Amino acid sequence: MAGTGRAVKVRMMFFGPLAERLGEREIEVALEQGTTAEQLIDRFELSEYLDSGLRVAIDGHIGASLDTPLADSSEVAFLPPVSGG
Repeated sequence: MAGTGRAVKVRMMFFGPLAERLGEREIEVALEQGTTAEQLIDRFELSEYLDSGLRVAIDGHIGASLDTPLADSSEVAFLPPVSGG
């Protein structure tokens, strides 16, 4: 639950155009314990990318619930839509 004052570290990984926009492929952030991926997305203003097909993988699970609190050492990957031919 949020508000405990404890922190967790989460690794964020960016791919494709998002990595280019942010100038980073990977960053580590400290978050208050209980922070969800949805809150993380809001904090980094990534909601517009979700609307255009960005997928989020939490600890390797694509489509994981974005409203579940992130654990310490979680890995959150932001995956651009895949175009096929």
